[in-house]
Amino acid sequence: MDLRRIRHFIALAETLNFHRAAERLHMTQPPLSVSIQKLEVELGAKLFERKPTGVSLTLAGKTALKQARKLIYHSEQIKTDINNALSGTGGVLRVGFVGSATSGLLQRLTALYRAQFPGVELILSEATSVEIMQGVEDQVLDIGLVRVPLLRTSRATVMPLEREAFVAALPFTHALVGKDQLQLRDLANEGFIMYAASSASGLYSSVMLACQQAGFLPLITQEATQIQTVLALVETGLGVALVPAIMQNVMRYQITYRSFTDFPEAGMTGLSLAYMASSESPAAEKFRLLAAQQYPGN
Repeated sequence: MDLRRIRHFIALAETLNFHRAAERLHMTQPPLSVSIQKLEVELGAKLFERKPTGVSLTLAGKTALKQARKLIYHSEQIKTDINNALSGTGGVLRVGFVGSATSGLLQRLTALYRAQFPGVELILSEATSVEIMQGVEDQVLDIGLVRVPLLRTSRATVMPLEREAFVAALPFTHALVGKDQLQLRDLANEGFIMYAASSASGLYSSVMLACQQAGFLPLITQEATQIQTVLALVETGLGVALVPAIMQNVMRYQITYRSFTDFPEAGMTGLSLAYMASSESPAAEKFRLLAAQQYPGN
């Protein structure tokens, strides 16, 4: 259906006068009359009753007017939505995040992003770093907030945000709670709640590397994928764990955290932003630039 004819119909329906409608549309009366006639043929119904003093809407015309206005509104809305999506101020942004990102980074970035770009629909999905990287590569996700290091190659670009050491998570009744700081070697004879090598390979490798540099291999009593699950198992007394320092922000009454005096630089972890540079949407670009501004120099 020709939207131009729909606009002609609305102008005539609102003025009920060919001369005034033609003036509003910046055209002459004859082509307006032809346009209305063609629309009536297309719809199979008379829209106007012609009178010497002007025109009036028929029942079909009155019925068509409401839908015609909706049609024009939605056609304009489509243009607006497209322009907003192309400018990064509208559309949808799909963000995958690891659980440990909820200790501050995710809340900070999403709050700022929502404030600056309220027209963008933000869809958040929690998953493991491995799953998120795959989602970014497959373009199921636009942005990924992942835990590094990552032990697989990827076509995605990874931008560092936060870098941190590990701390010891101890059951609050543990004997080492009495020490303000620890050396990694202090945990040599402890049972470890360890990250699953298959689904949390980056965390697993970082902990293994740190322990090896301290001269021991951890005695693994239980494995888990998510850091929050690791902490929950520490609370049960099954063992101790190494967790990213930011997890100290998570209040758990049955756990005490202790830092290390000798944690190796090579065993550091962190949070990074993953994206596909070759297919980055304007909304994703604005999120990335916002993240770079909030976490510079990492």
